[in-house]
Amino acid sequence: MSSGYDFSKVKEYKLYSLFRPAAAIVCKTVQRCDYIGRENIPKEGGFILACNHVNIFDPIALGGAGVRVIHFMAKEELFENKALGKFLTHLNAFPVERGKGDMASIHFAENLIKKGYVLGIFPEGTRSKDYKPGRAKSGVALIAKQTGADVLPVSIYTDTQYKRGTKVTIRFGKLIKNEEFGFTEEGHSAELKNAARRIMGEITALWEEGHCKK
Repeated sequence: MSSGYDFSKVKEYKLYSLFRPAAAIVCKTVQRCDYIGRENIPKEGGFILACNHVNIFDPIALGGAGVRVIHFMAKEELFENKALGKFLTHLNAFPVERGKGDMASIHFAENLIKKGYVLGIFPEGTRSKDYKPGRAKSGVALIAKQTGADVLPVSIYTDTQYKRGTKVTIRFGKLIKNEEFGFTEEGHSAELKNAARRIMGEITALWEEGHCKK
């Protein structure tokens, strides 16, 4: 990995918490964010927050819910610039090399969850070009299996081009308990694919509900 990220440090940086009030303001002004189901977010303990990915703004929209600090898995390319990489690190993000079975990143994610932190992950691995949920990769299921973590499905919905002033609905679903995935010690690849499909299915179902009705 070329980013030089220190995977030995599992911690929660203060900068994220300092920025949260600003994120909440941005979500109300720059974007018109509505939040549904915040009561479904566990108040303590580690878990995986899995969400569809439509825009670079997504981590801010999710953080704007203001319930838990989220540690996001982000593409490694963002950390190649040292200044940007340091800034993202202090916002509790960490790099992953996409499509290469990045075990250092996966083990780091496992340690985060085991220490009681929230792991934010976009199961599709990249942003959707048509704003619709795509197919999940197996990484989210692998982390869930190896940590025993529950998964909170979340959807970000917009029915227009994602730009300044766009109405965005963030919907938090019901927690999927780890035992529901039926993981076995053998851990056949079919198990991971089925679990990833289940997670993305829950996200898609939330997304299909569309905007909050007021």
